[in-house]
This record gives sequence, structure tokens and C-alpha cells, in this order.
Amino acid sequence: MQGIDLPQLEALAAVVDEGSFDAAALRLNVTPSAISQRVKAFETAIGAVLLQRSKPVRVTEAGVPYLRLAQQIRTLVAEATTYGGGDGVVTVPIAVNGDSLNTWVLPALARLSEAMDFDIRREDQGRSAELLRQGVVMAAVTASPDAVQGCSVTRLGIMRYRPMCSPDFRNRWLSDGPSGGALARAPMVVFDRSDDLQDRYLAQWGGPRQPGRRHHVPSSADFAEAVRLGLGWAVLPRQQSAQWEAEGRLVDIAPTTGLDVTLYWQQWKVRTAALARLSDVIVTAARAALD
Repeated sequence: MQGIDLPQLEALAAVVDEGSFDAAALRLNVTPSAISQRVKAFETAIGAVLLQRSKPVRVTEAGVPYLRLAQQIRTLVAEATTYGGGDGVVTVPIAVNGDSLNTWVLPALARLSEAMDFDIRREDQGRSAELLRQGVVMAAVTASPDAVQGCSVTRLGIMRYRPMCSPDFRNRWLSDGPSGGALARAPMVVFDRSDDLQDRYLAQWGGPRQPGRRHHVPSSADFAEAVRLGLGWAVLPRQQSAQWEAEGRLVDIAPTTGLDVTLYWQQWKVRTAALARLSDVIVTAARAALD
């Protein structure tokens, strides 16, 4: 630990967690000036810029190993306090894609809610591994089978997406049956501007992609509701659409088609009781919920 000042390390982690120097100051009950001085002194001692002063503040490549160290120390101290008879509670930062969070992950986390706290970052499964690389989270549900440096990987299973819409929407926009052209012209529901699942599905139909109307609905539960209400079509996970389909509120546009996304659990290799318990619960829940 020579050369590492723990209050400076704590300030670095707090700024990244909270997204600003002012918010970090409130969390640590010090002034923004004190936070700024600690970070600047840390950067001077290391000889590198550790934080990108953006909105929100982001860790630089040089700051990643120190952010990881801060997270590891925080977790180990909390566990030592807890198992030493104190009242410390471990906080585990994790990244989860919205569809998994809304269907099978939250019930799994509820089983551990008395044992630990969660700092959940909703992130697309294709980008959640980046939060691991940055040291922002300790574990993530991701679509990448390639282990982030310092992490282990466990295959969780397949989340199967099917093209769904409301019966009225099908009658209006797809009355002649599904086709690449018809789907391209019909209004589409997308999560946000980085959501490419609908486009990936549409590419399976071949032919030129025609620009169509899009509704952006950045909430997993509201996203499915938008499809049910007839705003547009989208690919939905089986876990989210099955009940409404059984009730006749949603229809499968093309039953023999779909999109499969294989999910993986990546976590830091640092051994802590909290991560071990969390991993067991997540893997068990995934095997029950995913294909």
C-alpha cells in the first residue's frame, strides 16, 4: 500500500460513483474543495490524470486500476466489519441489461437483499463489459464471452427474442403477412439510440433496409407496454411477452423467426464472500429462466 493514500482513493471512487465532485462531497460529508484537492494530490503523486472532468465525470484509462483497487478495498473492509461482528453492509456494484433486470435478475437479487446492498447500473448487454474494464462495477451480465482482464466468465444461457406486436397493429401494418419491406415501413419501438436488436432481426429478412418510423422508449417495462398498446413492433424476450401472448394482447409476427442473445456473467476474480454468493444466485436463476 506504499504511496496509496486511502482518503484520496476513497475520493476517486466517490466521484466516479456519484458522477461529480459536488455529489461526492455530499456523500463523504466534506467540501467539494476537499474532494478536488484529494483527487489533484492523487494525480500529482501518480503522475497521471485519473478523471475526465466531464458530465458525468469518468475515469481515465490511467485511473482504472486505482478505481478497481478502491472497490476491492471497500468490499473487503465491509466484509471484515460484517463478519467481525460490526454493522457493515457490503455494497456490490453490478451492470445488468434492462430485459434481464426486468424479468429474472431482480427476483434473484431479492434473495440477497438482507445480506448486501446493490448499486445496479442498467447497461445494454453489448456494452456492460466496458463498465467492468473501467472498474465501475464488480460484475456484469454481458453478451461477451471474452473475459475482461482480471475477470472470470460463466455462461448463463440464451435470452430468446421474438417479433411481437398487438393484434390491431398487425391488422393495420402487416395485413398481408410479415416481410422485410412491411416490417421496415411499419413503426418500430426501440429502447434507445444504441438499441440495435430490432435492426438485427430485420436484417434476417434480407433486402435493403428502408428507413422507418421509430419510437424511443428507454424503460424495459414501458417498452413492452408500448408494443402492447400498438405503438410499434419490436423483438421481446419470451419471459416478458408470454403472458400477454397467452391473453391475446400480443401476437408473434413470424413464429418461426427470432433473435437469440447468449448471456454471460463476468465478475472480478478477487475472492470475496459477497461476490461468491451473488454469483451462485445469479447463475442458478439464469439456468431456471433462460433457454
